[in-house]
Amino acid sequence: MRVFTAIKLPLEVKNELYRVQKLINPGLAKIKWVPKKNLHLTLKFIGDVDNFEEIHDKLKGIEIIPFLARLGDFGTFPNLLNVKVLWADLVPHKKIIELQQEIDSELLGFTNEYQMFSPHLTLGRIKKIKKVNEFHKLIRNDISIKPIEFEVNSFQLMQSKLSKDGSKYIVLKEYKS
Repeated sequence: MRVFTAIKLPLEVKNELYRVQKLINPGLAKIKWVPKKNLHLTLKFIGDVDNFEEIHDKLKGIEIIPFLARLGDFGTFPNLLNVKVLWADLVPHKKIIELQQEIDSELLGFTNEYQMFSPHLTLGRIKKIKKVNEFHKLIRNDISIKPIEFEVNSFQLMQSKLSKDGSKYIVLKEYKS
């Protein structure tokens, strides 16, 4: 079973991110978009486990102090000239990183690989840019995200089920303040 921890997003935030996805004309680039229902902030990818109860036992001790988060800027990985991923920023980074680091420290030993963390919401993955100049102009100048604010007062342990129709995410446990 593939598992990860995440912050679920309110519908208003998902609707805004979906609006941003629709700003990019399919004639400019072939993009594998994250479906609106799957939009979330991954805090830690754990990977394949046989039983998630051990992980749950570690996570249930984390005390969540509620904080306000808001959508930030539109961005790309690794950079504007070599776009592979389109994303939206989520701020304040400090509060999100503090929660992520607490999860990370509780789960030491559950994953072997180092994971660099950058608080972002993946919107889509570029498969091919068809009209390079137009695409770059659009993502550099014409995309803005409404700074919608929401309270973060929980995180989830999620299962990712892969299928030919894409990933399906299932909440296994929720950890609230």
